[in-house]
Amino acid sequence: MALSRIAITLSILLTLKWVIGIPVIVNRDIDDYWSKRANFIREEESVAFGGDVPLQKNEFLMNYTLMSAKFMEIDEGFADQGKFLPRSNFLRVKNEIEKSKVFQIIKKMPKGAILHAHDLGLLSLNYVLTNVTYRDNLYACEKNGQLKLMFFKQPNKDCKWKLLSKLRQNSTKASEINKRIQRQMSMVTKHPKYPDGDKAWIKFQSIFEFLFPFLTYKPVFEDYYYHCLQEIYDDKVLYLELRTILPDLFDLDGRVYKKSEVMQILKDVTDRFTATHQDFIGAKIIYAPTRRVDLNQLKEYLENARQLKKDFPSFLAGFDLVGQEDKGGLLIDFADQLQILGKDIPFFFHAGETDWYGLSTDQNLIDAILLNTKRIGHGYALLKHPKVMELVKEKNIAIEINPISNQVLSLVGDMRNHPATFLFAENYPVVVSCDDPGLWGARALSYDFYEAFMGLMARSSDLRALKKLALNSIAFSMMTDDEKSSAFLSFEKQWQQFLQVSENGHVYEL
Repeated sequence: MALSRIAITLSILLTLKWVIGIPVIVNRDIDDYWSKRANFIREEESVAFGGDVPLQKNEFLMNYTLMSAKFMEIDEGFADQGKFLPRSNFLRVKNEIEKSKVFQIIKKMPKGAILHAHDLGLLSLNYVLTNVTYRDNLYACEKNGQLKLMFFKQPNKDCKWKLLSKLRQNSTKASEINKRIQRQMSMVTKHPKYPDGDKAWIKFQSIFEFLFPFLTYKPVFEDYYYHCLQEIYDDKVLYLELRTILPDLFDLDGRVYKKSEVMQILKDVTDRFTATHQDFIGAKIIYAPTRRVDLNQLKEYLENARQLKKDFPSFLAGFDLVGQEDKGGLLIDFADQLQILGKDIPFFFHAGETDWYGLSTDQNLIDAILLNTKRIGHGYALLKHPKVMELVKEKNIAIEINPISNQVLSLVGDMRNHPATFLFAENYPVVVSCDDPGLWGARALSYDFYEAFMGLMARSSDLRALKKLALNSIAFSMMTDDEKSSAFLSFEKQWQQFLQVSENGHVYEL
């Protein structure tokens, strides 16, 4: 009886609403709330990164496959945070990431270009161990508790050098040496988390000090760079902008190859690779010497840059200064000289790779903007500088995000707390790159794409966001217009192959 009276009352109220306009507060407010909430979410998603990329008809099936895997992985992590891989240090969960269905899809996806990577940190170190260290004329010694490797025709007197191949004749000794080589050229440790950024950077720099003497042997350097190109090509990357100090190379006859000659070697290897890989667009060089110098050394850098631009006008992409920002080498100290160089050569400054606020390091972001940098490397401290953020959008300056590098070097622990989450939410001009993947056991670009997609983007970010990352990497590169046209065509061809489905409507096995 009571239910009947309620039904009659509601019927009367609804009639009055339509007849004389009396609002039915309960139903209308409820309807308005859920409608507003749904619209609110849709509007947020539409302005986030990738929201402006239309999903094509033939992309829906792949997107469904991708998002089914993403939802399952994220929801499992939400129920048990210990299972959410981006919250843990990459050095600890790399093997688990490789088992992820999302990662397996990303590996097969064309990813455009790598715009932020360093020469001696790009290639996976397994190649160095299994190929480079087994070559003839490689000697080893111990100095100050550290293993050193160097190629010689006849070893010098600086150390008690022994031929590495002879040391390895004893299988036990060979195993010990190989483990030691692996430890000295990798950030991976038994306890893969460094107590602070300084400790991480000390280890990081020690790796380059170990690698530099023997990787700069000319035949090794040429092969190393060729295999860098092969490795990124195999990871569905079609173009590279490589940061390098252009190290002096040497051969066994005592000849030393200087910057212009090293640049020519890199160009020759690039041309040789592109000649046999037709869908690879090529590579360019960003001359990137260390930032911890005085004005006299900087002057030499700038003269080198000008000469390189003159000799290699289309192969030199631009100029940068690299190294741990917190330890100095500030852009403001070099601003007068850099302004002159910037009239002729583009800048791609590392800036804001720090967790400090209001110190000289994060203020490198201000100087990078004032010096008209084309892109900003890392930009980790960007959110602390609203005016810089405003100009980044206004001038369309891409931020080169390197999520795994930031985590391994102790800027961020849990990827969900990375400041780039805001950049993705607000659709800033960003690209994702890999920095020095070989040093932490990654390979090329797929691992950083995974971390960005799963840890930095929203749960709802889908195939469109990944596609936009790839398209951005081409658009923000220093390729010529013709090269970009070729790159976009090559990418589209690869993308369509990625999307192919079998006759029964299932995505090819991933």
